[in-house]
Amino acid sequence: MTRSTAETAIVPPIPEAVRLSGVKRYLVVGGAGSLWASPGKLHVDSPHFPAFAKDEAMGGKRFLDQLRDLMDLEWTMLSPSALFTAGERTTRFRLGEDTLLSGIDGKSWISYEDFAIAMLDEIETPSQVRRRFTVGN
Repeated sequence: MTRSTAETAIVPPIPEAVRLSGVKRYLVVGGAGSLWASPGKLHVDSPHFPAFAKDEAMGGKRFLDQLRDLMDLEWTMLSPSALFTAGERTTRFRLGEDTLLSGIDGKSWISYEDFAIAMLDEIETPSQVRRRFTVGN
């Protein structure tokens, strides 16, 4: 069995560069694949998750796991919903922790515009330090 490029790739030493730069916070845009779709099942393991994106999603999960081990750096990761798309700025969205957010229609999505607002809100008023959170409509 061969391992994929994402499995064997070395994660760039970004956290170390952040430490050396003296920057106080490290904000990361994550992916939806590492969010829980249901108890015990990651979104990346769902049957409808695109096969072409699985390696990248698992790489993102490993990077999140590495971040969670860092206690000397103020990091935050924001993961979008399953569908991350152009839309409009509504400022009507929900925040979550590690579970994929879905609307009453069962759809999981967030516009780029509302995602940006959620990230800016976190920059201006930090509430997710050393945590990953998600945003969805």
